[in-house]
Amino acid sequence: KKKKSERISNNQQKMFVSKKSECNTSNSVPFSDIRNNLILLLDIINSINSIINSFFFFFFFFFFRLLDIEQEMTKFAGYYAGIGCAVLVLGYLQICLWVMAAARQTQKIRKAYFRKVMRMDIGWFDCTSVGELNTRISDDVNKINEAIADQVAIFIQRLTTFVCGFLLGFVSGWKLTLVIIAVSPLIGVGAAVAKLTGRELKAYAKAGAVADEVLSSIRTVAAFGGEKKEVERYDKNLVFAQHWGIRKGVIMGLFTGYMWFVIFLCYALAFWYGSKLVLEEDEYSPGTLLQVFFGVLVGALNLGQASPCLEAFATGRGAATDIFETIDKKPTIDCMSEDGYKLDKVRGEIEFHNVTFHYPSRPDVKILDNINMVIKAGETTAFVGASGAGKSTTIQLIQRFYDPTDGMVSITLDGHDIRSLNIQWLRSQIGIVEQEPVLFATTIAENIRYGRDEATMDDIIKAAKQANAYRFIMDLPQQFDTHVGEGGSQMSGGQKQRIAIARALVRNPKILLLDMATSALDNESEAIVQEALHKAHLGRTSISIAHRLSTIKSADVIIGFEHGRAVERGTHEELMKRKGVYFMLVTLQSKGDAALTRAATESNAVKSYLRTFQERHKKPLVRKKRKFWYRVLHNASSGDSRLGTEPVVVEEDIKPVPFTRILKYNASEWPYMVLGSLGAAVNGAVSPLYALLFSQILGTFSVLDEEEQKTQINGVCLLFVLIGLLSFFTQFLQGYTFAKSGELLTRRLRKIGFRAMLGQDIGWFDDRRNSPGALTTRLATDASQVQGATGSQIGMIVNSFTNIGVAIIIAFYFSWKLSLVIMCFLPFLALSGAVQAKMLTGFAAQDKKALEATGRISSEALSNIRTVAGIGKEKMFIDTFEKNLVMPYRAAIKKANVYGISFGFAQSIVFIANSFSLQLPTNDRVPLSCRVISAIVTSGTALGRASSYTPNYAKAKTSAARFFQLIDRVPEISVYSEKGEKWVRGSIEFLNCKFTYPSRPDIQVLKGLSVAVKPGQTLAFVGSSGCGKSTSVQLLERFYDPEKGSVLIDGHDTKKVNVQFLRSKIGVVSQEPVLFDCSIADNIKYGSNSKDTTMEKVIEAAQKAQLHDFVMSLPEKYETNVGAQGSQMSRGQKQRIAIARAIIRDPKILLLDEATSALDTESEKTVQAALDKAREGRTCIVIAHRLSTIQNADIIAVMSQGTIIERGTHDELMAMEGAYYKLVTTGAPIS
Repeated sequence: KKKKSERISNNQQKMFVSKKSECNTSNSVPFSDIRNNLILLLDIINSINSIINSFFFFFFFFFFRLLDIEQEMTKFAGYYAGIGCAVLVLGYLQICLWVMAAARQTQKIRKAYFRKVMRMDIGWFDCTSVGELNTRISDDVNKINEAIADQVAIFIQRLTTFVCGFLLGFVSGWKLTLVIIAVSPLIGVGAAVAKLTGRELKAYAKAGAVADEVLSSIRTVAAFGGEKKEVERYDKNLVFAQHWGIRKGVIMGLFTGYMWFVIFLCYALAFWYGSKLVLEEDEYSPGTLLQVFFGVLVGALNLGQASPCLEAFATGRGAATDIFETIDKKPTIDCMSEDGYKLDKVRGEIEFHNVTFHYPSRPDVKILDNINMVIKAGETTAFVGASGAGKSTTIQLIQRFYDPTDGMVSITLDGHDIRSLNIQWLRSQIGIVEQEPVLFATTIAENIRYGRDEATMDDIIKAAKQANAYRFIMDLPQQFDTHVGEGGSQMSGGQKQRIAIARALVRNPKILLLDMATSALDNESEAIVQEALHKAHLGRTSISIAHRLSTIKSADVIIGFEHGRAVERGTHEELMKRKGVYFMLVTLQSKGDAALTRAATESNAVKSYLRTFQERHKKPLVRKKRKFWYRVLHNASSGDSRLGTEPVVVEEDIKPVPFTRILKYNASEWPYMVLGSLGAAVNGAVSPLYALLFSQILGTFSVLDEEEQKTQINGVCLLFVLIGLLSFFTQFLQGYTFAKSGELLTRRLRKIGFRAMLGQDIGWFDDRRNSPGALTTRLATDASQVQGATGSQIGMIVNSFTNIGVAIIIAFYFSWKLSLVIMCFLPFLALSGAVQAKMLTGFAAQDKKALEATGRISSEALSNIRTVAGIGKEKMFIDTFEKNLVMPYRAAIKKANVYGISFGFAQSIVFIANSFSLQLPTNDRVPLSCRVISAIVTSGTALGRASSYTPNYAKAKTSAARFFQLIDRVPEISVYSEKGEKWVRGSIEFLNCKFTYPSRPDIQVLKGLSVAVKPGQTLAFVGSSGCGKSTSVQLLERFYDPEKGSVLIDGHDTKKVNVQFLRSKIGVVSQEPVLFDCSIADNIKYGSNSKDTTMEKVIEAAQKAQLHDFVMSLPEKYETNVGAQGSQMSRGQKQRIAIARAIIRDPKILLLDEATSALDTESEKTVQAALDKAREGRTCIVIAHRLSTIQNADIIAVMSQGTIIERGTHDELMAMEGAYYKLVTTGAPIS
C-alpha cells in the first residue's frame, strides 16, 4: 500500500532521454563503456525492481475481494512485513545504482563536452563566448545530472504504479476503467517548458560570460571604476533569465492544476458510474468497485505526483540542447585529428599562393588580399607594416588556426599543402612567441617545459639563460618552482615575455615565429635576448614581426605589408634604396630617436658587453644550485609539478549558516511566499481527505434507503469535483508564487554575489582559490543550489508537513492506537533524515571544491586557447580536467549509498507500520482497514517527499555557507565605501614605501621607494623588468596598500581618500591593454566618468589617439565588436582604443605603462604626440623601455630592485654618468 508514498521529490530522468534524442545523440550510448553499461544493466534490473515495488502497493487491494477480512488480517500483516524488507533492499538498489550511473554519465558528458570544445577551431572560439562555455560545463551539466540519477527510478515507479493501477482496474472491472481512461489528462506541456528552460539557461550563460570576462579583467575594471556598471550589465542578463523562469512557473502551475482537476473529475466519475454498476445493474460487488476505484485512484495519484518530473526533465532537456549540439558539431579544423602526413625531414620553406582571408567573426572585412610570397628555408624573414596590415594574421595561418578564404597556404616541406599535414605534428615544428605572452597557473619550470614535454631540467635552464630569464628566476626564493599566478599575474611584463621566449626556445623548433617577441623588454634584456634570438635563428626558418626596426635590420629578407598585401620585399639596404613602406617607417622611427642611432653605431660595445656578462654569470650559479636542480628534475619526472598538481592550498574554514538567513534574502517576496504556502497547505490537506471520502464511500453501501444512498453518492461525487476545482487554483497558486519568489531570489543572490566579488581588493583575486574560473563556477552553482532548497522546495515542505499533520489528525480520529503506531516510527525517519543531511552536506562540499578546480582548468584553457593550440597542449589540459573529475565522481558514489539506504528505509518503514497496524486488537481491525489505512498511506507519502528534500538541503547549506562567507568578508580596500576625502589636485609622493604581494610574501618588491612629483609634472620610471615600476603604479591606484610607508596625494595618505573618487581621477594605459567583448564605442565610453557620454566625445578621444581613421574604415565603424579580450583587433589597434579610453576620462593623473609599446612606428609618433598633449596640465607617471619617449620628463627615476638609485632630468642624469647614462649609451644593465 506504501507505493504511493514513493516520493514527489526528484523527477528528472526521462526528460534527459528525450532530450538526448532531440540532440541526435542516442541516449546514453555515446558516453558508455563496459563498466558503465554494467551499471546501466543493473539499473534496468532495478527499474524492474521499481515496477515490482509498484505491485507491492496494490497488494492491499485484494483485501476488498475477501469475504472475511477478519480472518485474513494476520496473514496479510506477515505479507506486509516481508514486503517492507523487500522494499528496503529494492529501494536502496534502485536509488543507489541510478545515482551511480548518473554520476558516471555526467562525468562522461563533461569529458566529452570539454574534449570537443578543445578540438574546435579558433574561428569557432571567435564567435563563441568563453564565459558561456564555462557556465555550460558547470551549471548546465549539473542540471542534466539533476534530470537523471534517482529521478529515473522514481519516474518509472510512478509511471508503473499508474499503469498497474489501471491494469488492475481493467482486470477487475473493465467498463469502469474504460470510462475513467476516456477523460484522463494528456501530458503535452514538456516541449513548452523545455523551450522556456532553454531560453532561461541561455540568459544565464550570457550572464556567466559577463562574469567570466569581468573577473578575468578585474584590474581594468577596478582602474576605471567599472564595478557598478558591470554589476548592472550582469543583472540585465539575469532579468531575462528571471523572465523566462517565471513564465515557465506559470505554465507548470496551470498544467499541474489542470491535471489534478481532471484527476478528481475521474474520481467523481468513477464513483458515480461504479455505484451505478453496483446498485442498479448489480454487475460489480462493493469489493470489486473499491478494488477498481482504489487501483485507478492510486494510479492517477501517482500520475499527478509524477507531473513535477516533466518540469525537471524539461530543464535537463533545455540544458542539454546546446551541450549536445556542441558535442555533435564537427570542427572546421580538428586540432586533435590523427589524419595527415608527418614528414621525415622538414626544410621549412613556406609559400603563400593567392591567399585571401576574412576572420569568421568579421566576414565583411578583408584582412589579407591575394597575398603571394615565399619564405625560404633557413632564412630569417621580417614582416613590417602598420598595425592591422595583416602581419599577425599570416602567422596564424601558418599555424593553421584558420584556413584561407581563397587560395592555398602551403609549407613547402617538399611542397605539401599544410592542410594535408597532421596538424599536431605541424604545430610541434613551430615555436611561437606572441606579442601578448600567456603563461599558465603553474611553476616557471613547467611553463617552460610546456614547450617540449620531454625537456630535462638542464634544457630548461639552458633555454632560460638564452632568454635572459635565468638571473631573475634564481633571485626568486623558490627559483624555478615559483608559481607565476593566474595568467602570469605574479610576473612583470618583461619577465613573462622572457619565460615565453624560453618556452619557444626549449622547443627547438624548425620554424620560429616571433610576433613582437621583445616588445615588453627593457633595453638591457632586449639586447641580450635579441642576441639569443639571433643565435636561435641559425639553421631554422624564422619569421619576425617587430615595430622596433633596429631589431630586424639584419634579417635576410624584409617584407613590407600594407592593407593586407605584401607590397615589397628585400634586404634592409635594398628597401632603403626603394624608398617605399619600409623606408618611410625607418625614417619616421629614426627622427629624434637618439638611442636608436647610438645603438647602431655602438653595436660592437654592446656585443663586447654581452660576452663579458655571459662569461661572468655562466658557471658559478649552476654549480651552486646543482643539488636544487636534481630535486626539481626528480619532481618534474615524477609528474609532481604538472598543471593540476598545484601546491597545497589551505582551505578556509567555512562556518555553517542558519537556514533562516537564506530565507531573509527572500523576505521582500513574502506576499508571494505566504500565498504559495497557503496553496501548498491546501494541497497538502487534500490527500488525507481521501481517508474521509473513502470512509464516506464505504458508508454509502451500508445505507438501506435507496434515495438516501443516491443522495450520499451524489454528495461524495460533488465533493470530488469541488476538491478538484480547489486543487486547480491552489496548485497554480503554489506553482506560480514559488516560481516567482525563487527566480527573484536567484537573481538577487547572483547579483549580490557578483557585486561582493567585484568589491574585493585586488589581493583577494591573487589568491589561487579565487581564480576567474573558480569564481564563475561558484557564481553559477551557489545561487541555483540555494534557490533549489528554497523557492518551490518550501512549497513542498509546507505541503508535506500539512499532509502529515492532517493525516495524523484523521488517524487519531479513527484510531488512536494506529496513530501511536505511526508516531513510534517517525523518530526513525527523522534520524534517517538527519544522518542523510549530515553526510550529504559533506559530499556537497567535496563536489563544490572539485568542480571549482575543474572550472579553473577549463577557464584557463579556453581563455588562452590560442596559446594552448600554438604549443599543442590540448590533450594535457583535457587529461588534467578529467583527472579533476575523479573526486566528484567518488563523492557521488558515496552519496549514492547514503541516499539509497536512507531512501529504502523511508519507503519500507510505512509497510512495517502497516504490518503492525494490522495486528491491533480485533475490535479495532475493521474500522482500521476500512477507514484509516488511506491516512497511513498519505502520511507515508508526505514523509517520503520530506525526506527527499535532504539532498537539496545539503547542497544549499554548503553553497550558502560559502556565499555568506563572501558577502561577509570586509575588504581592506573597499570600492563601495562612501567614506574618505574627495579632492585631488595631482601632487604625488611615495614615502619610504615597502611592499610585498600577498600571494608571494617571501619576495619584497619595493624596498623603501621614495619619490615625489608636483601637479602637472611628468615622472618617468626606468629600470629592468621586475624592479617594481608597475607595482608602484598599482599602489597609487590603491590596488594594494604599502606594508610600510605611505603614498601621499596632495600631502594626504591615499588610505584617507575615497577609493572610487581617487580612481575616477586617474587614467590608465597599461602594457597589455584589456578590452571588453562589446563595440569600439562602448570600450572607449568605459573610461568616461559620465553615464551619458556623447558620440562626439568618443570620436574626439579616438582622433586624439590616432584611432578614428581606422575605425571609419570598418563596415560597422564604431559599432564594430572587438571580440573577447579584443581578439578581433591587432595589438596596436587595441592599444589605441585603450589610449582613447584613458583620454575620454579627462583625468587629473595619467598613468602610462608602456603605452606605445605595441604601436607601429607611424602610429607611435602620432600617438606619442597625442599623449604629450594629453599630459599638459596633468600629473603623469610614465613607464617606458624606449628611452627616447621619456627624455622630456620632468623627473626620471631610475629603479633597481625596488628602490630608486638615481633621479633627475635627462640632462642631469646624463651628466652624472651613472646607471642611466650607461643604459642610454651602451644598454648596460642597471645594477
